[in-house]
Amino acid sequence: MTGVEAAGPAAAEEGQAADGVSLRFAPLPEHVRTARLVAVALARRAGVEDGLLDEVRLAVGEACSRAVGLHRSVAPGEPVLVRFAPPGERFRVEVADLVTGGPVPKQEDGGEGGESGGFDPNGVEVDMGLAVLRGLVDDLEVETVPAGGVIRMGWPVQHPDYS
Repeated sequence: MTGVEAAGPAAAEEGQAADGVSLRFAPLPEHVRTARLVAVALARRAGVEDGLLDEVRLAVGEACSRAVGLHRSVAPGEPVLVRFAPPGERFRVEVADLVTGGPVPKQEDGGEGGESGGFDPNGVEVDMGLAVLRGLVDDLEVETVPAGGVIRMGWPVQHPDYS
């Protein structure tokens, strides 16, 4: 894969919402800009307040840059996936990397520290990308799944414009 592609009918067959938008792109830094532009355009159309659009742009860019970095070092042939949920009460974005064994988020129940993506014993976050995201996004979920990692973000919607 060398470019950016929108998901087609197969995405809906895999359980993704048919009216959401999905991007799959090669892990190249130049494709992060495309993901940011799509995110802001969809956020604006979904009704995200203008004052939050910079936050959306920065957060999607950071999550995609992080995924690109993981892929380039571990699985350069695997695409980065970005999914934008169908319009609703919140504008939701999901960035998935397909790097098995990617960074593990901090365990809320006092799990192991010092792992990539976690915290060292002094409470300092090891993965700076996640630290930036935690500072930008109030509605943030980081999960490690068998196929890699998923970052889910959401912003409130005020007045959707679906025209």
